[in-house]
Amino acid sequence: MNEIRSAFRRNLLDENQVLRQILGICSILAVTNLLVNSLVMGLGLMFVLSLSSLTISALRSYIPHRVRMIIQIFIIAAYVIFVDIFIKAFSPDISRALGPYVGLIITNCIIMGRAEAYAQKNPPLLSLIDGFFAGLGYTAVLICIALIRELFGFGTVFGFDVNVLNLETWTIMVMPPAAFFIIGVMIWAASNVISRRQENRS
Repeated sequence: MNEIRSAFRRNLLDENQVLRQILGICSILAVTNLLVNSLVMGLGLMFVLSLSSLTISALRSYIPHRVRMIIQIFIIAAYVIFVDIFIKAFSPDISRALGPYVGLIITNCIIMGRAEAYAQKNPPLLSLIDGFFAGLGYTAVLICIALIRELFGFGTVFGFDVNVLNLETWTIMVMPPAAFFIIGVMIWAASNVISRRQENRS
């Protein structure tokens, strides 16, 4: 239980892969104009990150050190291909909207980072938990940004019209620069909160 709590706190708050490590930014700029796209992307990354961390950890004793990154990419690619095929089969519209970004999960720095920093050095179950919460931290940021962009850009939430007052929507919110500014504010806010917490402890 302590390990689960520690992994949750580390990956969602103290060392969030996006807000603290500044990883996975490209996909955040590209897919966060709609909540449904962001949710699917986040769930896909959580699946790949959790199972690739589990697999890499389980095989770490059998993988020669000099070729470990090649093997890691091969394992990650296998899970990404499965996710890509699954989305294309069950939600072709979302697959078209996400475009190449599902396939580019292979190159997401968060996955390789957790593989090298954690899965390569820890037992399989702990690596699975770490991967799950690291993916959850990424997904939480993705959803927060998408909620702001969809609400103010389209006046909708998950496609449902919530703009009952018929307020003017902001065109800039559906463009990638909006995600850039929102993530910048979130990174600044997270850094401030953690800095103040550290000051209070000292």
